[in-house]
Amino acid sequence: MGLLDGKVALVTGAGGGLGRAHAHLLAKEGASVVVNDLGGSRDGTGAGHNMADVVADEIRAAGGSAAADYGSVSSKDDALAMVKLAADEFGKLDICICNAGILRDKSFKNMTDEMWDVVMDVHLRGTYLVAKAAYDQMLAQASGGRIVMTSSTSGLLGNFGQTNYGAAKAGIAGFMRCLALEGVRYGVTVNLLAPTAWSRLTEDILPQGQNIEESLAPEKVSPAVVWLCTDDAKDVTGRTFLVAGNSVSLLSWQSHEVASHGNDEEPWDVGAVGEAMRATFDKWPAVGRPEAKTFS
Repeated sequence: MGLLDGKVALVTGAGGGLGRAHAHLLAKEGASVVVNDLGGSRDGTGAGHNMADVVADEIRAAGGSAAADYGSVSSKDDALAMVKLAADEFGKLDICICNAGILRDKSFKNMTDEMWDVVMDVHLRGTYLVAKAAYDQMLAQASGGRIVMTSSTSGLLGNFGQTNYGAAKAGIAGFMRCLALEGVRYGVTVNLLAPTAWSRLTEDILPQGQNIEESLAPEKVSPAVVWLCTDDAKDVTGRTFLVAGNSVSLLSWQSHEVASHGNDEEPWDVGAVGEAMRATFDKWPAVGRPEAKTFS
């Protein structure tokens, strides 16, 4: 008996890395899985069937149930088609994991409109299109559902050379927080994953050595994601999880007051508000990514 027996899942970008790990674990827990992957390179160019086919074949060879899909998340027709495939092949859709992504990293002074647009198209618009199709299907079924979106510390905390990627990932975080509020009345939970894992997308970004490939294997991220898709997690929604290796952290925003006086008083003088803000400067949270840690 698996925790997802009888459930049907769609995973985008499931031909490798995190998506592949998610798809395999969903199937191991009993879900039928639509394995979506355009089959292109990590910069979004090219296409092919092999990546999705291989993962679907692996799941079936292990005794699971899977169907391959080759659509682009940035195409509305393809997004609708992958959800329809789940319904046609397996009768419904209970779980949607929006994982597909590409990279076009460049410092902002060298960023081109094309680099910006294509990353936004795949990450932000692609997450919207697939989540919208899945959400509509779940509402039509009237039996609830699970949506997990994929963000990044680049969008939540920042990272050099990823203004396009970070902006898209921050947008996904805002999208999740709003949709989670709407999904409550329909029993649809919506949560956010900010993973750190070794894959073809990150192999030249993560530090070398330190046994990183094993320590940050994608398979170590998937258990928390798959648990969010179970009935046990029916009350968990609107949350952001940072998962790296076997560590799972909940990211919760906090407000730090830096200057205040009565709202019934006149507006701040510019110099005065600056002086008040500077007086608390040494207590402000650090900007940027958390300090580097050693993985073992």
